[in-house]
Amino acid sequence: MAVYTDVTAEDLSAHLARYDIGSLLSFKGIAEGVENSNFLLHTTKASYILTLYEKRVDPGDLPFFIGLMEHLAGRGLTCPQPVKMKDGNALGELAGRPAAIVTFLEGVWIRRPQVSHCAAVGRALAELHLTGQGFPIHRANALSVQGWRPLYERARDRADTVAPGLAATIAGELGHCEQSWPRELPAGVIHADLFNDNVFFLNDRLSGLIDFYFACNDILAYDLAICLNAWCFSPDDEFDFAKGTAMLAAYQQLRPLSEAERQALPLLARGSALRFLLTRLVDWLNVPPGAVVTPKNPLEYLSKLRFHQRVGSATEYGLS
Repeated sequence: MAVYTDVTAEDLSAHLARYDIGSLLSFKGIAEGVENSNFLLHTTKASYILTLYEKRVDPGDLPFFIGLMEHLAGRGLTCPQPVKMKDGNALGELAGRPAAIVTFLEGVWIRRPQVSHCAAVGRALAELHLTGQGFPIHRANALSVQGWRPLYERARDRADTVAPGLAATIAGELGHCEQSWPRELPAGVIHADLFNDNVFFLNDRLSGLIDFYFACNDILAYDLAICLNAWCFSPDDEFDFAKGTAMLAAYQQLRPLSEAERQALPLLARGSALRFLLTRLVDWLNVPPGAVVTPKNPLEYLSKLRFHQRVGSATEYGLS
């Protein structure tokens, strides 16, 4: 989450009049994240999250995001629910941006996840993959392997200002992934961004998943690889075998991996690390003036990429 577009209290109060969610008491911007402008709203009825979709978001994708949250929640997955306006629409416009309001989930995100948290995330991810089956709208993943070279081209000329030799490292890994990326693995709806700050816990119980604005259709095991990168490394970027073991075991209790998925997991983990290295690098080099946003360090994912390059088998992640 982040804030790129300012909203006045007057404009927001007028916008809320289109809903039946009470009158505005207070609101504040949320600085975490990088994609859209987000605000926590408190009204006389409840608390909500307001999202303004910025220019990088294709308005044509919004029915997918909104519909997916409704689909998942209707099948038992705990996630935010879009709030519809009095006219029945879930999408409106505020401050010149497409806008939506979703319900607020109670809980906190875990900054230092333990083994138990990783197991809970593995299970929740499998639930998401299973409940996503049958969702009728398809959205291709613009940030899968075919989208990485354009990101590299945007960052190449200044990449070495972030770390010496970074451009060459990325170029070599990009070529490897483009040549070797698997094409026939099981696919479906994936979250594609299930980082710590998108998973809420209450008293160590997973209470919900949020921020579905990177969700798309892609390889299911790629989503699992993203979670291994996001959850199973220590603060000094060392892979934690116990966390990986717990996450993979919990996932497979609900959705066992095929042999092809097992063999592909190291490559998918490398690709996941490259994807977040690239997007973080682009964001690091291109923070909009005046934006309330904290860009994330791309070099974290350079360290993770180097680890995955040394992995010979998915057993090194704890896959039994």
